[in-house]
Amino acid sequence: MEISSIIVIGLIIGVLGRLVVPGRQRIGVLWTILVGIVAAFIGSGIAAAVGVADTKGVDWIEWLIQIGLAAVGVAALDRARSHR
Repeated sequence: MEISSIIVIGLIIGVLGRLVVPGRQRIGVLWTILVGIVAAFIGSGIAAAVGVADTKGVDWIEWLIQIGLAAVGVAALDRARSHR
C-alpha cells in the first residue's frame, strides 16, 4: 500500500475508534492517526488468522476488529496521558 492510503485508512479507523470511546479524549490528531494505523495493521492480522479477512464484498468483521482495537488504543493512550 502507498503511504498516503495507509494514512487515510489510519485516520478513518482512528476517528471511528475515537467515536466509540465515550467522553472527551485528550489526544491529538496525529496520535489518533497513529493509533488507527496500528489498529488497522493488527486488526488485519487478526482477521487473517481467524479467516475473515477476505470475503465477498465489504469485510465488515475486519473493520469491526480494527475499530475495536482503535477504540482500545485511544482509551489507553488517553488514560496514560491524563495520568501525567
